[in-house]
Amino acid sequence: MVVHQRTKADPQDELASRLRLLQELSGRGVRALARDTGLSSSSLSRYLSGQSVPPWPVVIELCRLVKRDPRPLRPLWDRATNPLPAPPKASRQVQPPSPPAGAPRPPRNDLPRDAPDFTGREAQLAAVLAAVRSSRVVAVDGMAGVGKTCLAVHAAHRLADEYPDAQLYLDLHGFTDGREPLDPDPALRALLAALDVPSEKIPQEGGLEPLAACWRSELAARRAVVVLDNVAGADQVRPLLPGAGDSVALITSRNRLVGLEDVPPVSLDVLTPQEGAELLARASGDAGPDGRLARDPESAAEVLRRCGHLPLALRLAGARLRHRPGWTVGILVERMAEGASEFDTAFAMSVRQLDRAERRLFRLLGLLSGSSFDEYVAAALADVPLRNARAMLEDLLDAHLVQQPSAGRYTLHDLVHQHARRAAAEQDSPAEREQALNRVLDYYVYAAAAADAAMPYVSGSRAASAGRPPAELPRFTDKHAALYWYVTEYTNLMGAFEVAVATGADAHVCELPRFMRAFFARRCGTTHLNVLFERSLAAAQRLGDPWQLAEAHSDLGFARYNAGRMAEAGAAYEAAAPLVSQAGDTRSEADLIMRRGHLRWDEGYVEEPLGLFRLAGKLYSDAGCPMGAAHATADEAWAMLQLGRHEEAARLAREVLDTAHADPDWPAVLTARITLGMAITHERPDEAAEHLHRALEIAREDGHKHNEAWCLNCLGVALRQMGRYEEALASHRQAFALLDELFEEHWKIHFLNGYAETCRLAGLPEEALRLHRQALELAPKVGNRHKEALAHEGIAAVLDETDPAAAAEHRAAARAIHEELEPGA
Repeated sequence: MVVHQRTKADPQDELASRLRLLQELSGRGVRALARDTGLSSSSLSRYLSGQSVPPWPVVIELCRLVKRDPRPLRPLWDRATNPLPAPPKASRQVQPPSPPAGAPRPPRNDLPRDAPDFTGREAQLAAVLAAVRSSRVVAVDGMAGVGKTCLAVHAAHRLADEYPDAQLYLDLHGFTDGREPLDPDPALRALLAALDVPSEKIPQEGGLEPLAACWRSELAARRAVVVLDNVAGADQVRPLLPGAGDSVALITSRNRLVGLEDVPPVSLDVLTPQEGAELLARASGDAGPDGRLARDPESAAEVLRRCGHLPLALRLAGARLRHRPGWTVGILVERMAEGASEFDTAFAMSVRQLDRAERRLFRLLGLLSGSSFDEYVAAALADVPLRNARAMLEDLLDAHLVQQPSAGRYTLHDLVHQHARRAAAEQDSPAEREQALNRVLDYYVYAAAAADAAMPYVSGSRAASAGRPPAELPRFTDKHAALYWYVTEYTNLMGAFEVAVATGADAHVCELPRFMRAFFARRCGTTHLNVLFERSLAAAQRLGDPWQLAEAHSDLGFARYNAGRMAEAGAAYEAAAPLVSQAGDTRSEADLIMRRGHLRWDEGYVEEPLGLFRLAGKLYSDAGCPMGAAHATADEAWAMLQLGRHEEAARLAREVLDTAHADPDWPAVLTARITLGMAITHERPDEAAEHLHRALEIAREDGHKHNEAWCLNCLGVALRQMGRYEEALASHRQAFALLDELFEEHWKIHFLNGYAETCRLAGLPEEALRLHRQALELAPKVGNRHKEALAHEGIAAVLDETDPAAAAEHRAAARAIHEELEPGA
């Protein structure tokens, strides 16, 4: 093996030198500086010594601490991360500028850090790379701790340049003690989310195959490398494999995946004695003829034997030796002999070097079932201040008992996790373990409530009340920070929900989904939300608390309504109404009345929804909730617009926009701008277009595709009314292009008749007839009689010239529906 030495002019060394100057300016030692930047001290030491190049955000954070501009360091960082041949003397090398604020995010790369001490495995690495290039998928199998993940991640890093669109990593938890393997459905959703695929493009119904097809379609358009780690069996991973296209997948499993007939396997055995000795020397920092290992070869051989030549155990043993310069190798062997196996010996030996509080935290971490966790979860689990938890995690990281796959996130290797879990069962009482898990459940409910408070919503969710609030919570500066937290913690939130169900923590089961409604509206669709609220209702029934039961019925009705299940939504609201009255909570009563107003409007009623919106606005005002009151006013304005009362609609919409708290991200502002724009289309078309385009910008910036389609459709109607038919058709088509990506067909009922009318006036009668008939077929399925009547009227308008008799029949059907909905109107 040829070792390339860096010269003094090497950009990596130059960058490290500049970083050491920043450390000197900070006046902090390595540990203090690492703590203040959220890094491990070992990682920071590597950056300062030039052993590895830090991620660019780390450089920014170091500059921020000493109030220095990081931009001058960017060209040097670029050269260190992407070394280029020196240019000819006659030319000047121009470094690319830093990405401007607001630029698209770089391709996703969530591969764990490549092992700096990767040793041996030349033949296996070559086999993996050859299999990827010939078959695009490879399965690495072998026993626990043999280095499967390390090899797959190392190969993925080698392949990253060839697959620049994304480098993804997903732990399928096929062998994680205390939790079930990750099912293909949530695994696919996690992978699609990692590719930033909008939720409305992700199938919500139809089972696993549509979801897998969506994933294969997304991969086919990219050159991506995907590591699927800890696979339990072929059935678990088969739906996750790429189809057509160039993307590749690397699988690891403790089992040979014989069910994947077309996937070439690469089986790993333990390291050879030479490789094991080399890894131990590198991990201990004690290589060379004069080192401790060389001076006591018999003890070194015993360490290798006790570690079973397994890379994980060797790294743990080497780390202990590296951090104990006063130890001989013989002392290391004596400490290892106190354990029961090479794994437990190595882990227990590492744990014994910790203080009492750190040992307790390590044991309690074994109770967690999620993929990764942050310092807030650790603080809640151990019931210690955040800064204490951060310091203890640093020590656990240095001891190789936890891993840090990304800044601020921690995880435990499966074998370490098993050891911690067993240690907790042996050393902590059942009551202590139960209390620790309850604190984690409390944390997730209150953290979700804090994130929900940063999301624009109808009137905001009520404060959390389940359990006890943790001492410290993350701070969410805006909805983007909240959404990022939800995405990062999604599997943990769902895991906490399942733990709450399993342990009978019914108050947590009631509240956690309630604080995730805004997130689900933007990222997860309605199917899963319905399931969660069904279980919340069962928990509320067990509690017997009238207010919780009222909220659970109302929330389930909300989920049913958003899924187009109108009759079930009405039944849930009816069940909630007496309970809300019994609870005497004005705010909850207003929420329920608003929801009933939306439902009744979609069922085709007119006067009743108007009265409900007005009553909700009064109740919100009485409850001291001005944002709720204004939202009710915005909905009233929209209803007025649909009734043709344009002046009243415009007046009410302006009232909403003139309120002092009219945050542009707030949903009522979107409704008011759309309403006002459509209400003044004839009198002030330029102002109308401005309001409608601004509403569209708000919807797009919010990432809410349903609202974006709504805005596009309304813009199409307004442009049609201005006589700009081609632009109107283009806007409608954009709306339906978005709707075709959604898997909630009921949403189309709101837009079909408007699109059809534009087609009729633009001289496309056959297209208009097709769309009206589609609305006529869909409306009864979702229980929207008003849209059914409008479809009859639209068909009549199209048929007036070609089939007057049929047109008259459709008009009669429309009148009958109107009379049924509003007798005497």
